[in-house]
Amino acid sequence: MKQIFIVLLIVFGSSVFGQEASQKDSSPIHQLRIYEISKENKQIFLDRFRDHALRIMKKYGFTIVSIWESEFNEKTEFVYLLEWKDENVMKTAWQGFMTDKEWKDIKIQTAKQYGNFVNEIEDRILKLTDFSPEKRLLK
Repeated sequence: MKQIFIVLLIVFGSSVFGQEASQKDSSPIHQLRIYEISKENKQIFLDRFRDHALRIMKKYGFTIVSIWESEFNEKTEFVYLLEWKDENVMKTAWQGFMTDKEWKDIKIQTAKQYGNFVNEIEDRILKLTDFSPEKRLLK
């Protein structure tokens, strides 16, 4: 009887701990993107993002949480936060987006017309801590 109890405890315990680990592993990741943009072409950048990038990103499964403008250290910034199921999904989506023919053509056309208007891009992957209040948009 004692052996059966130990076996049940091992099986049940590993099942419970496995669920907790898998729930923690299934937490979404977030990606913070910060673009330093030129003040002269700020509106062109915003229009291109709104009218083209958002639509094309949607084709590749991007989930944008929010979008902001910022002034930091005398720099004009465009900031947005994405949510992803995991890093593999994120990498696949970015690869699709960056190689999308329509997006490449739009970038070439706007660069010819207005020059370069993105000076620098910062990209950060954010993973929830185990004590963070978990916010989920993905189901």
